[in-house]
Amino acid sequence: MRDLGAGFNYLVQGQKWVARHGKQYGFGLLPGLITLVLYAAALIALALWGADFIAWATPFADDWSSPWQGLFRGFLTAVLFALALLLSVLTFTAVTLLIGQPFYENLSEKVDRDVSPDGTAPESRLPLWRELWISARDNLRVLVRAALWGILLFALGFIPVLGQTAVPVIGFFVTGFFLTQELTSVALQRRGVELRDRLTLLRTRKPLIWGFGTPLAVSFLIPFVAVFLMPGAVAGATLMARELLGEETREAEEDGETSDEVHA
Repeated sequence: MRDLGAGFNYLVQGQKWVARHGKQYGFGLLPGLITLVLYAAALIALALWGADFIAWATPFADDWSSPWQGLFRGFLTAVLFALALLLSVLTFTAVTLLIGQPFYENLSEKVDRDVSPDGTAPESRLPLWRELWISARDNLRVLVRAALWGILLFALGFIPVLGQTAVPVIGFFVTGFFLTQELTSVALQRRGVELRDRLTLLRTRKPLIWGFGTPLAVSFLIPFVAVFLMPGAVAGATLMARELLGEETREAEEDGETSDEVHA
């Protein structure tokens, strides 16, 4: 339970950090806004032509009598749109991070320098094209895992009672884990931590990860909220990455010095 609260606290601390650094917050909004426009256009197109696509994909139902043809194709259209919404939530962060790699890299470095006792931040020393390639490759791998989980949970959602109670809760925890993985990748990739090692690191502190990512997953159901929370989420994930790697922060060091003075 303590780790759950600590994870949520990192999410709050990240939002507070960007609130104190307005310039970084403003730049951090741009990738989310671009991604939101792209996703909104795709969902609108699906809403307008999704029924036509289903009709094209189910020619065997052309001769079905009413109302069975309409019910069948209407159900498939609803399933298609619901699946698209689920995948948009799962992939929004990854796509936004890919588009905004330079913005979030800069933001994450500033967070590191701000909280580091010596005022420094780890640097990847890789060219931008190499960082973008690694980020795209790793995000694709995570998206495949997330999509498989999404399809499984979507299918389980049709189970009576269980599908309407336990499955949505599990879905938020799974989504929260993948969101956190994507967000911490900005700081961890800069430190040279490979994807497999990142996943292993996060699995060792699942309650901490859920405390950070699950509330974020719930809030990300509202696209506009996702855009405005993204900069703070990256900042909070950087702070949490420091704890996962056992790196000291200025606050922790000051607290330690205060404690030593009290004992003395």
